[in-house]
Amino acid sequence: MQILALIVVLFAFCDSLQRGMSKRPSLSESEVRAGCPPRGWNSYDSFCWTISEEEFLQNAELVAQRLHSHGYEYVVVDYLWYRRKVKGASVDSLGFDVIDEWGRMIPDPERWPSSKEGKGFTQIANRVHDLGLKVGIHVMRGISTQAFNANTPILDINTGKAYEESGRKWYAKDIGIKALSCQWMRNGFMSVDTKLGAGRAFLRSLYHQYAAWGVDFVKHDCVFGDDLSIDEISFVSKVLSEINRPILYSLSPGTSVTPSMARDVSSLVNMYRITGDDWDTWGDVASHFDVSRDFAAANMIGANGLKGKSWPDLDMLPLGWLTVAGTNDGPHRKCNLNLDEQRTQMTLWSMVKSPLMFGGDMRNLDETTFSLITNPTLMEINSFSSNNMEASL
Repeated sequence: MQILALIVVLFAFCDSLQRGMSKRPSLSESEVRAGCPPRGWNSYDSFCWTISEEEFLQNAELVAQRLHSHGYEYVVVDYLWYRRKVKGASVDSLGFDVIDEWGRMIPDPERWPSSKEGKGFTQIANRVHDLGLKVGIHVMRGISTQAFNANTPILDINTGKAYEESGRKWYAKDIGIKALSCQWMRNGFMSVDTKLGAGRAFLRSLYHQYAAWGVDFVKHDCVFGDDLSIDEISFVSKVLSEINRPILYSLSPGTSVTPSMARDVSSLVNMYRITGDDWDTWGDVASHFDVSRDFAAANMIGANGLKGKSWPDLDMLPLGWLTVAGTNDGPHRKCNLNLDEQRTQMTLWSMVKSPLMFGGDMRNLDETTFSLITNPTLMEINSFSSNNMEASL
């Protein structure tokens, strides 16, 4: 019944649909970033934090072959790509991360062998770009607890040496704010003091490194919703606006977000989560209806963003072949939503013009799921509908 109700209100919700537009504008064709809601694939729903270079590239190749022609252009490595996959390591463990001499996270070379000798994600990005796609990474707030405890020096990207100010060198313990640790990863990361030149220098060194690697998309976690840090968001946005290549800026997770809170950040970013994690339960899907209504009524959909537009994000689509949240192994189960529930989710996400980030393992993509996430009517609605509001029946 849910999918039938959605179909009934579809054209009331989507006031106008521009016909004859078979191709989404891409960043290469326009200086406007995120001119339409971004689409892509993200590793979290199928691999949690354990994905390897081989698994990532296998999925990227299949996105290029099967989804790129339907507007899916980003392939995103989700969190903890710097954590060593060894005994004792988990989502909130401490001391298992790979960091450089400046306290910056770098890919675990055992999982990402092409990153050795300081290459980072450069070779991964080159391979993704050769496929005609764009590459993204998940990053956390501020500085890691591991770097704080090691008291690593801060890099000054202008000199290539340790940051100096007021006649002294600055270190991680000078800029980290332990009282502002990430609420859902207490052992992981904390805010840095952006009022300090050294704090700003550290953040600048992070995002310039990502740009040097060839990253096109950053998903910035633990700075929005319950973990709101306007200072860090504002400074990162400033850095990204100054970098001489387009990098889309996404905020996550977004628990307890209201339209009022979103107005403070929407012009600084290109997409931002307005819900907690969405998994494959009907309760998770159903909770998005009222949130979608409120953000549509507040005219937040497609508002001005970082050098382009910004889009409220209902989270990834946990469809197809998945894993379980917080586990240390990869995809091993089917989506728990029945087909009507999956159709309802895909229809709602499309009508609300949410970014569409598919989370299932591309190596095990069944035809039913493929047909759903590439449905041409939904794709057109997601890109080109306007004035989308909840209908009164």
